[in-house]
Amino acid sequence: MPRLSQASYDDRAAFSAEVLKEIVPKIIIANGIDPATLETEVTPGGYLLKTNASLQTEGDLDDTAADRLAGSLGYVFRQYSVLASRLDDTTGKTGFVVVRFPQDSLNATVAQKFFEAADATKKGLGGGYTAFGDEQIFLNVTNTEGKPYSGLDDATFEDGLKRAASSFGDPEPKISSSGKATARFIGNDWEASKRGEDYQSLLGGPDSELVKKLDEIGKDYASLVAKTAESNGWNRDE
Repeated sequence: MPRLSQASYDDRAAFSAEVLKEIVPKIIIANGIDPATLETEVTPGGYLLKTNASLQTEGDLDDTAADRLAGSLGYVFRQYSVLASRLDDTTGKTGFVVVRFPQDSLNATVAQKFFEAADATKKGLGGGYTAFGDEQIFLNVTNTEGKPYSGLDDATFEDGLKRAASSFGDPEPKISSSGKATARFIGNDWEASKRGEDYQSLLGGPDSELVKKLDEIGKDYASLVAKTAESNGWNRDE
């Protein structure tokens, strides 16, 4: 889609809202979960100093079910990775900081502005964030060797965000919580594994009932992508 890069945040958020309505419940049901037990929002999400419309799901799931659902979402949406996290896991090894903004003040513009301010305060804080409601959540996620992608230890990571919050201005953010969490990326390298083999392995293999259901849902998603791309002009080469 040659013109997708020109799409506004609002256009991307509108598409994500359609995906949330039409596709996400089907994926949740395929996993044997009642969609009413989970809360999913279209919310700003950041990666490498760029904010995009993203989907965040919250629910009371064990690790196996959470990873399977994350893998299912990644498989259908052709994501390179999906972040699964548990902020209330005191035995976790991933540092986190929650930045809370005044009620109803955190939107994509504010989130991006703080994202940039954080990275300007301390290089390494522009890696990524998630958001839920009026909270912007920064996780100091580590690689398989236990080294943070940010290049910062947890204390420096938290200190940088505290300094960014104190100097940010309006709307005035506060550090509402910090500590240790469990966080991991569930992913697939689509260049090397073009059929989503890494996800398929997690989901029971290519011939599993779950993967078969997801393949059918994937057709619905592809149709929604094609319809939206046509109506928004994302597929025009001009």
